[in-house]
Amino acid sequence: MTLIGLFIFILGAVIGSFLNVCIYRLPLEQSIITPGSHCPNCKSPVKFYDNIPVISFIILRGRCRSCGTPISFQYVLVEILNGIGYLLIILKFGFIIESAFYAILFSALLIVSVIDIYFKIIPDVITLPGIIAGLIASAFILPTGIKGSVVGALLGGSIFFIIAVVSRGGMGGGDIKLIAMIGAFLGWMDVIITIILSSFIGSVVGIALMIYLGKGRKYPVPFGPFLSLGGILSLFFNREIIEWYIGMSL
Repeated sequence: MTLIGLFIFILGAVIGSFLNVCIYRLPLEQSIITPGSHCPNCKSPVKFYDNIPVISFIILRGRCRSCGTPISFQYVLVEILNGIGYLLIILKFGFIIESAFYAILFSALLIVSVIDIYFKIIPDVITLPGIIAGLIASAFILPTGIKGSVVGALLGGSIFFIIAVVSRGGMGGGDIKLIAMIGAFLGWMDVIITIILSSFIGSVVGIALMIYLGKGRKYPVPFGPFLSLGGILSLFFNREIIEWYIGMSL
C-alpha cells in the first residue's frame, strides 16, 4: 500500500507539473502544448532531467540551470498539492472510476485558484468544459446523477448570478461558472455546503487582511480559491458536515 500510495502521489505531482504550464500560459492565451517547457527569462528549453517534479527543483536549488533566474516556489507547491490531493482521493474513495473524475475536478480547482490569485480571473477554458464534463460524468458514472448534476449547476450559478446583480459587480462571471462546475460534479447539496464554507473562510481571511494588513473593505480579494477550497472540503467531508449540522439542530 505504501508503494501504491507513492505511485499515486508521483502521478499527481507529474500532472501537477502540467498544471503549472496551464497556470502560466492560459491567462496569456498561449498554447499549453507548444512550445515545450522553457525558462520564462532566457527562453532556454527545460531538459527532461530538469523537469522532474519536486526533485529537479531541489537539485537546481530553485534556479534555472541556464541563466540562474529564481524559479517560483509556486511550481513545486502545485506539484506537491496535486500529488497530495490525488493520494487523499484514493484513500477516501478507493480505486474506482469515480476517483479519476474527482481527481480531474481537484486539478481544475487548483488551476483556477492559482490563476485567480495572480490574475483575478477564472478562465472559461477551464470552467465551461468542466461543467460539461461534470454533467456527462454524473449522467453515467458519478453518484450525483444527471438530475442532481443539473440542479447543482443551475442552483449554484443562479445564486451567484443573483448576488452579482444585487451587488452590481461584487461577484464576477468567473465565480458564477466556477460554482456551476462544482455543482455539475457534486450536486445541489454540495453546492450549498460549498457556498457556506467558502463564504465563512473568505470572511475570516478578509477580516484578517483588514486587521493585519490595513486593507480596506473594498480591497479586491479573489473568491475563486475560497470556492475551490469549499468544494474540496465538501467533496471529502459532506456527510460529516451534514451529520454535524443535523446534530446541532436537534
